[in-house]
This record gives sequence, structure tokens and C-alpha cells, in this order.
Amino acid sequence: MNKAVVTVVGQDKPGIIAGVAANLAQHQVNILDVSQTIMDDIFTMSMLVNLTQLDKQFNLLQDDLNALGEKLGVEIHTQREEIFKAMQQV
Repeated sequence: MNKAVVTVVGQDKPGIIAGVAANLAQHQVNILDVSQTIMDDIFTMSMLVNLTQLDKQFNLLQDDLNALGEKLGVEIHTQREEIFKAMQQV
């Protein structure tokens, strides 16, 4: 399965989860797992997503999520799962 990790960090406000989830759904990306917390008004979220049905190239998904992050006032980073697996082998 082709997977990626999406992380979101920024000032807490309504609509962050909805915005990210809607953007992923528009790209046919399924959320497999999610963890989120608020630490002293700072919102943090990590998602494991399935890219198998991705409708665009991965870098275009990253660009769209980065643009969404700017609009929402948060930082969104998207990395393929293989990067994390490769780091474990070092």
C-alpha cells in the first residue's frame, strides 16, 4: 500500500481538521489513522493516509496541502512512508 504521513501544526482554530480532511478527500486520499491534540492553544495533528487512489502526482498533493496550510494559518508537511522506513534502516 502506498502511504504517507501528514502533519499539521499551528494556532488552534475551527476548521483545521475539516479543511485538511476535505482536501485529502478531493484528491481521493483516504485517512487510515489520525492523532490530534491541542497543547496550550497550539494544534497538532498527525495522519497516516493511503495514496493508492491519489488523483494527481504526489508533489501536486503536497503543493495543494501547503497552500491550504497558508490559508488556514498552519504548517502542513506531507512525507511518503518510505522516508520513515529508510530512516529506521540507518
